[in-house]
Amino acid sequence: MSPRGGMDRRQFLKIGAAAGGGLLITSYLGFSFGNRDVEAMPPKLDLDAFIHIAPDGTVTIVAQNPEVGQGIKTTLPMLIADELDVAWNDVRVQQGDLDTEHYYRQIAGGSTATPTQWLPMRRVGAAGRALMKAAAAATWGVPVTELETEAGLVHHRASGRTLSYGTLAAKAATLPAPDPESVPLKKRSEFRIIGTPVRGVDDEAIVTGKPLFGIDQVRPGMLYAVFQKCPVYGGKVKTANLDAVKKEPGVRHAFVVQGDGDVDTLSAGVAVVADTWWLAHSARNKLEVKWDEGPTAAQSSRGFAARAAELYGKPPVNVLRSDGDVDAALDSAAHRVEAEYSYPFLSHVPLEPQNCTAHYHDGKLELWAPTQTPERGRSLAARTLGMKEEDITLHLTRIGGGFGRRLSNDYLVEASWIAREIGVPVKLLWSREDDMHHDFYRPAGFHRLEGGVDAEGKLVAWRNHFVSFGEGRRFAPSAGVASDEFPAGYVRDFTLGTTLLPLGVPTGAMRAPGSNALAFVYQSFIDELAHAAGRDPLHFRLDLLAARSGETRLDADRMTGVLRAVAARSDWGRGSLPSGTGKGIACHFSHRGYFAEVVQARVSKAGKVAVEKVWMVGDIGRQIVNPLNAENNAQGGAIDGISQALGLEITIVDGHALQSNFDAYPLLRHRDRPEVDVHFLVTDNPPTGLGEPTLPPVIPALCNAIFAVTGKRVRSLPISKLDLSWS
Repeated sequence: MSPRGGMDRRQFLKIGAAAGGGLLITSYLGFSFGNRDVEAMPPKLDLDAFIHIAPDGTVTIVAQNPEVGQGIKTTLPMLIADELDVAWNDVRVQQGDLDTEHYYRQIAGGSTATPTQWLPMRRVGAAGRALMKAAAAATWGVPVTELETEAGLVHHRASGRTLSYGTLAAKAATLPAPDPESVPLKKRSEFRIIGTPVRGVDDEAIVTGKPLFGIDQVRPGMLYAVFQKCPVYGGKVKTANLDAVKKEPGVRHAFVVQGDGDVDTLSAGVAVVADTWWLAHSARNKLEVKWDEGPTAAQSSRGFAARAAELYGKPPVNVLRSDGDVDAALDSAAHRVEAEYSYPFLSHVPLEPQNCTAHYHDGKLELWAPTQTPERGRSLAARTLGMKEEDITLHLTRIGGGFGRRLSNDYLVEASWIAREIGVPVKLLWSREDDMHHDFYRPAGFHRLEGGVDAEGKLVAWRNHFVSFGEGRRFAPSAGVASDEFPAGYVRDFTLGTTLLPLGVPTGAMRAPGSNALAFVYQSFIDELAHAAGRDPLHFRLDLLAARSGETRLDADRMTGVLRAVAARSDWGRGSLPSGTGKGIACHFSHRGYFAEVVQARVSKAGKVAVEKVWMVGDIGRQIVNPLNAENNAQGGAIDGISQALGLEITIVDGHALQSNFDAYPLLRHRDRPEVDVHFLVTDNPPTGLGEPTLPPVIPALCNAIFAVTGKRVRSLPISKLDLSWS
């Protein structure tokens, strides 16, 4: 789906003189936005974007969204700077704090920042540019229509006069605000910053080790905290040897937190606070806690798989979609394929573990937090502590990876609670083991599929019994599937049913939530059907996309475009490959992005897999804001997906995660990373994000490449657990 956006209310610009004689521009925009992939919003929201122009011409632009490594702290200011018409070298970027009065949709998630901010940020810059021209016109006594801007300068070509924005800032502060709705935006051909490769504004600080991240925060008089929770999710403290722990070196506090019974906010546990984190961590090792583990202790990955196998023999409890007569279509099919697919729980494992610095004083709470959803975090903290939201200040820090984990704010609430208990600044820092044992995991899932192709090699029937997690008809977080997930709407006889298992293990969004698992299943099974039909997998997909028969959210023309383009770039179907090397192809629509990918992999006779190259073509609209960042994002998505497919798994045993660190959760090493060729099609569609849609197709493309070499289908992940030896 493409976003539909526009300014449907009068917009106005508020101008005020800033300290030092500069100009502060604040834009309030009434903005309506509609998209199926974005949560419902009120019809009018206020957005403040701040631009400070100093007398020397330096322009400071506030980046409102959290920076999680996706590059948005650079991208959004680029939009403002281009329309403002200043030189990027003169721009300084400042991270905005949480401010729901002045900022709009201040989150990092769902690849939403670019589509939601594309027009508002540009209008802010354009309004600022109009104001600079108005100030110059008033200074010279000439019509605004005779003026031009370029790189922070206003020119009057007829007289040869020029004034800098810095010189005009004081004058501009006295003028009436222009209406952004009436201010023209640049044409694409006029962009000077948008569409150019720009390095991240924090790159130098990161490589030189300057403090940017939540984990770097230091406050005067700060103590350090660790928080021990029950290994089984939802468990409670029965007893703990607090007196002994308090005697450990450097320990200032040790106390039980009863929690509120909700792992999403405040779990029960024991807090240990000390002069340094290492002392707190060491003291925690002396903790002896007796836990009430609760009912989740009876759950396990093996038990879920066994129950799914039982349920396959029964009709699904819920029917999400039923088109045509699948039974009749399967019975009459020339070739019928049945398969069972499964995938495991996954942990996010961001490089920076969860952390938050908090200071409670005089009834107020101040937070420094690497959160993807700061407004939600503040709300949770206020509700849990019984405070007013306006009494909480939340400073956004740069985030050392999130991938969806920091959409949840449990660590922020824990730090807030501990800070109120001790009354001095405190930094809560999780260990890697904490992070992996108390994640909101990508949920596991189980699919039993049946498909049929006719004598002409076309897909004519599809049935999926999806065993997932939840209660009744309500899926657990990120455990669901949409009724119009492709190939729904492209197969006349199609049925999708679900049966849900109760789950005490917390789950949540992971990069390309839902799609990161469903693409593996659907695109792998489509490959199976193509093979059964004796068809080339590319042509089989192209024929399928040409056969729309019902409601669907996927634009067949856009997906066809990326498929044809990636086939051309990868020389699909042309030439020969060395023995033991094969190519696989897959495509997927996710978070408004259309991507098709080809993977070339080598499989040794013993079954060891090495990914050699990935070709990726995406359609994310008419404009790539920052090509350098876009390429890096896309390459990261491919590598992330390959890493997941090859070796990652969280195993639940007796209600807790078995894996605790990278020795048992082997991320792809740098030496094993493939070459990733990235290309974007430019189409007449609004610009969209790409942090997520690049990942899903690479997993089935890899699995299909493995089949091309070994003749063995990858129907369960991770690949490292499978016997892929061949002769």
